[in-house]
Amino acid sequence: MDWVAISSLATAGGTLALAATTYLSVRSANQAARTAERSLLAGLRPLLVESLDSDPIQRVNFHDQRGIPTPGGGAAVQVIDDRIYVVLSLRNVGPGIGVLYGGRLYSELRPIRTDIDVESFSMLTRDIYIPPGKFGFWQIAYRDNQDAGYDGMLAAIERGEFIADVLYGDYEGGQRVVTRFGVLRNDDGEWRLSTVRHAQIDRDDPRLHE
Repeated sequence: MDWVAISSLATAGGTLALAATTYLSVRSANQAARTAERSLLAGLRPLLVESLDSDPIQRVNFHDQRGIPTPGGGAAVQVIDDRIYVVLSLRNVGPGIGVLYGGRLYSELRPIRTDIDVESFSMLTRDIYIPPGKFGFWQIAYRDNQDAGYDGMLAAIERGEFIADVLYGDYEGGQRVVTRFGVLRNDDGEWRLSTVRHAQIDRDDPRLHE
C-alpha cells in the first residue's frame, strides 16, 4: 500500500471537509446578519397616512404666514395675496420616527410608477419629525405666480382636487418612501386626505413596474 498517497488523500479530504464547514458557517453567519439587519430596519421604518378625524387642529407656520389651521384627517389649502399654502395633517403608523424631506403637488391625476423623480421635489427648509403613533404635518408653498406649476395648482384648487407626493424616511437617512395622497374638497368646503399608495425609493418596489 502507498501510505504516502493515502496520507495525502486523507489530508486533502480533511482540508475539503474543513473548507465545507467554514463555507457553511460563513453562509449561516451572513444569513443571520442579513436577518438582524432586516429586523433593525423594520424597527426604524416609518409609514405615513392621513391623520385621524379626531386628531386636534394644528396651527402651522410658514416664514411669511403664521398659524394656518389644519384639521385632523384633512388639509389646509389657502391662497393669500397670490401665494398658495398647503398643509397636510399626517399620522405615522410605522414603528420608526418619520423624517420628512420634501415632496410636490400635482394638479392632475397621474400614475405612481416609474415617473417618480425625487430630484424634482421641493425640499423642506427645516426638519419635521413625526414619532411613531403620533400625528404631524407636511407643508409646501407656491409664492411666485410665474412658476411653471402655479396656474395649474390654482385651477386644481378651484376645481377642488389635486395630488400630493410626500417624501420621507427614517432618522438615519435611509428607507426613503414616497406616499401619495389625494386631496379633495368636500361639499362643506373642508379639504380631506386619502392615502393612495406607498412607493419604495431605496429598495426595489415591483408595484412601480406594473
